[in-house]
Amino acid sequence: MNIRILYFAALRESLGVSAEDFPLPDGVGSVDGVRACLVSRGGNWEKLSAPSVKAAVNQCMAAGGAPVRPGDEVAFFPPVTGG
Repeated sequence: MNIRILYFAALRESLGVSAEDFPLPDGVGSVDGVRACLVSRGGNWEKLSAPSVKAAVNQCMAAGGAPVRPGDEVAFFPPVTGG
């Protein structure tokens, strides 16, 4: 079973990908679990571990313990500044 992951702004640029279909590993059922899987890729993926990187599940802001189920859309984005 897959989830859809979206990457925004500077994350999209540094990772070189805007979205991917991600097979949800057995036993992974939260935003933190998905984040840990991605961070384990190493390199620029480790940027996802920064506390300032926010997440949303199905277009609703989500804390690390928020559940993730097959078919969900998970988005990661850095803090946004404006002026």
